[in-house]
Amino acid sequence: MRYLVGIDEAGRGALAGPVCVGAVLVPLDFDWKEVFRLITKKRRRPKLRDSKQLTAQQRDILYEYIIAHGRLRHAAALVSAEVIDAIGIVNAAHEAAAIALRELRATPLRAQVLLDAGLKVPSQWEQESFIRGDETVPCISLASIVAKVTRDRFMESLAERYGAYNFGQHKGYGTLYHRKRIVEHGLSDIHRTTFCTRLFGVEPDAEVTAALTSEGITA
Repeated sequence: MRYLVGIDEAGRGALAGPVCVGAVLVPLDFDWKEVFRLITKKRRRPKLRDSKQLTAQQRDILYEYIIAHGRLRHAAALVSAEVIDAIGIVNAAHEAAAIALRELRATPLRAQVLLDAGLKVPSQWEQESFIRGDETVPCISLASIVAKVTRDRFMESLAERYGAYNFGQHKGYGTLYHRKRIVEHGLSDIHRTTFCTRLFGVEPDAEVTAALTSEGITA
């Protein structure tokens, strides 16, 4: 065993756009001090965090560090709203995880996979999941940054094409502004129909409810 692979997702509970899974391959002897110095203020205990707890500037700094570092390898996979509606968010996230892991070109004999809870990869991989792993396991924290930045930039690229919804502001998540735009303009071709039923008086199924709850959406 020579490597750890951190895996995490972004966009599980969004109302529009893809779910994105990020993966980062990290050597076992990787020196984390340089990463900590990028985002830790003086006299504070060094700690990586879930990407949602970092500022956009911190995420961008760490993302550029990851993609430029010679000893780190990264990948990200997007699975569309259409596929999410067809197979469910859990299966879509697992599919994205498998794609991202495959793109790293690692082998099961040389790497162990560490995932945030709720994700899994094909069974030939040695894998372990962690509740709140994006806050407690550094390589999962890096993966969360890759997933979050990749998905945010993708949604920002759609802002002009879907001007009525202003995806550059909320990235497809269920903010009050976004929900009002859906009620006013209806659903676009990148909205998750199964996630938006509640806006039209229909209760979503349990899987969708769980995904929405993970993003703090209750109404």
